[in-house]
Amino acid sequence: MKKILKSVIAIGLLGFIATSCSSNKSVKTVDNSTVKQVDVTRYMGQWYEIARYDHSFEEGLTHVKANYRLLSNGKIEVINSGIKDGKFKVKKGKARQISIKDPGKLEVSFFLWFYSDYYIMELDKNYNYVVVGSSSDKYLWILSRTPQLEESIKQGLLAKIAERGYDTTALYFVPQ
Repeated sequence: MKKILKSVIAIGLLGFIATSCSSNKSVKTVDNSTVKQVDVTRYMGQWYEIARYDHSFEEGLTHVKANYRLLSNGKIEVINSGIKDGKFKVKKGKARQISIKDPGKLEVSFFLWFYSDYYIMELDKNYNYVVVGSSSDKYLWILSRTPQLEESIKQGLLAKIAERGYDTTALYFVPQ
């Protein structure tokens, strides 16, 4: 009886593995490579959130801004603000560069020592706008130094984002 049970389990497991590895499944892949150069001091300052994938931690927020300030210890102070239900909200956090070899990869934390990816994927040469993502295809932001982006710039960024494999129809355009 034990041999039969083991055989049934083994066959079931092999079937599960074969089904899981089937080429019929579509796998979402995105290009989340980062920019090769970032001048952190130029990146500091105020950014307006133009568009984002909406998540629970930002749900209902409008007029969203992010302010970055370089601290003497090399870390970055992050202050995100916005309006929710008519009330001004502020969330303070911190960020840090992960590696000098990959300056476009940073980490940000808004709770204790739990850090999340902050990948600078597109950056204007004059630091006027940026596309930020993560190691996952679930997070994406378009930020600008001004509350509005020129339509041609916005369409160009959307095209680049789509080329990377992101779903641009899922972006929420933030009222400013």
